[in-house]
Amino acid sequence: MEAKYIRNFCIIAHIDHGKSTLADRFLEITKTIEQRDMKHGQMLDSMDLEQERGITIKLAPVRMEWTYTGDKPEFKGQRFVLNLIDTPGHVDFAYEVSRSIAACEGAILVVDATQGIQAQTLSNCYLAIDHNLMMIPVINKIDLPASDPEKVIREIENTIGISGDEVIAISAKNGTNVDAVLNAIIERVPPPPETQEGDELKALIFDSLYDTYKGIVTYVRVMSGEAKRDDKVYFLHNGLEVNILEVGYFKPKYKPTEKISAGEIGYIITGVREVSEARVGDTVWARGTTKKTIEEATPLPGYKIVKPFVFASIFCVESDDFSLLREALEKLKLNDSSLIYEPEQSGALGNGFRCGFLGLLHLDIVQERLEREYNLNLVVTAPSVSYKVKYSNDKEEIISNPADLPDPSRIDELLEPWMKVELVTPKEYLGGILSLVQDKRGIQKNIQYIDDVRVIVTAEIPLASIVIDFYDKLKSATAGYASMNYEFIDYRVGDLVKMDILVATEKVEALSMMLHRKEAQAMGQSLTKKLKDLIPKMQFEIPIQAAIGGKIIARETISAMRKDVTAKLYGGDRTRKDKLLKKQKAGKKRMKMIGRVEIPQEAFLAVLKKD
Repeated sequence: MEAKYIRNFCIIAHIDHGKSTLADRFLEITKTIEQRDMKHGQMLDSMDLEQERGITIKLAPVRMEWTYTGDKPEFKGQRFVLNLIDTPGHVDFAYEVSRSIAACEGAILVVDATQGIQAQTLSNCYLAIDHNLMMIPVINKIDLPASDPEKVIREIENTIGISGDEVIAISAKNGTNVDAVLNAIIERVPPPPETQEGDELKALIFDSLYDTYKGIVTYVRVMSGEAKRDDKVYFLHNGLEVNILEVGYFKPKYKPTEKISAGEIGYIITGVREVSEARVGDTVWARGTTKKTIEEATPLPGYKIVKPFVFASIFCVESDDFSLLREALEKLKLNDSSLIYEPEQSGALGNGFRCGFLGLLHLDIVQERLEREYNLNLVVTAPSVSYKVKYSNDKEEIISNPADLPDPSRIDELLEPWMKVELVTPKEYLGGILSLVQDKRGIQKNIQYIDDVRVIVTAEIPLASIVIDFYDKLKSATAGYASMNYEFIDYRVGDLVKMDILVATEKVEALSMMLHRKEAQAMGQSLTKKLKDLIPKMQFEIPIQAAIGGKIIARETISAMRKDVTAKLYGGDRTRKDKLLKKQKAGKKRMKMIGRVEIPQEAFLAVLKKD
């Protein structure tokens, strides 16, 4: 199809504002999926996990066809191809959103008529504006009694600067006014740039997944040229030459076709099975009628390498499953390019991987996908963040595992990551939010009133304070009404210490952690108490200590298991009993000197696991 009859767009919104329901109505109205085939809501959310939680985790492309029914005479009666990419709403999956935006020319910004603009609405909106996408603002859920479209239109005008005349009010659930959105896409979203016949093929890989039978399926946006079956193409990142076995588009299942051309969104299957060979952000290239060699080919601008903020270690309960875990992580990485991992060895838990995530929900979803999709029984340690170490010789190093921290005498400065946090809240909860920010070592930077009811608080907070329980406390402080969005600012010097746990005077590296000095005492007491309950009694007394350097900051003692050595005595002289007790005491003293405490795996799991 000619590029002028193609429109590529994505849907962006805050979580639970009705993106996937709107996508369902599009599929229904354009007859891409017949109503009888819509087995459940959110048809583009294909994972069981997405269906159960009611959230979008993965971007999902689909091709629809629509005959224009609006008032513009130049489009009257013309049939258009609409390529939609449904995107996640949660801040932890912002990388999915950025990849979708790079493959489109327009974006539908969905705002809930009952809730108004939320933190992630703003974040995703600014991302789309940065990529020069044409924005179509849509207010959803106008059928609900609590909806207030006029108020939300004022919010959009005040906060984003889009005129209220451009806003379309709809009900995605009932299908009210949804056809007006499809017509607006045709009218407002620019078509893909025109290219010449015979141009070199350049296609951006914006997503990929591993299929057991087909190998790696790459999702592409064709920027120029065309991709046909049996064509010889290259992955420019590694110069790999492959033949195309199948091309097609999404309906939303795979629909094979003869070719996909410039401006279209589709998939390419090359039979490649090595996970590292088809990276997200790479360019699929073929010379077309040009005389270029692969050395002269210039790749499309890919995606910036995403930096994980939250780290946790993943181990198998059964050590034999380690190779299965490695294979599962490789395949998941293909489908979720924001996940990073490297091998790790723990004396207590065996072989595993130290993994980096974009946030706690991302960690939770990855764990659940590994357990469900790959049948693994896993142990995931408590989340921590990465720190920057500046040495006295001016060298710098990023450390994500406290056990890797070098000798303090070599360290000049320890820096921790800080985040810019945007909190959108009703104004009556402002006091609670400001005190929460203060409790979490945050710095309040700005307060902006969206209208007479809601306010945006901008603050800077250390990431270590956010990853543990900040979101839960925020929801508690605001009766569930607040929303938050955060982004990395920089590393800053902090009064940070490494807390070690000593069991029977021996350091247990697996339990070491990085903390702010103010929080170390409370955390040390909590951890030693927990271990006291978990480590079984021995024949001698076991001290459990939390220490910073050589200073003990908390201690608990597991008393000795004492056998009743005098039970066999009946009557007789008192000295017989004293002699046996004295012998037992000497034996316990000797045992304490040579005895070793074996910490059971259950104790590690209970301490390391997320509370």
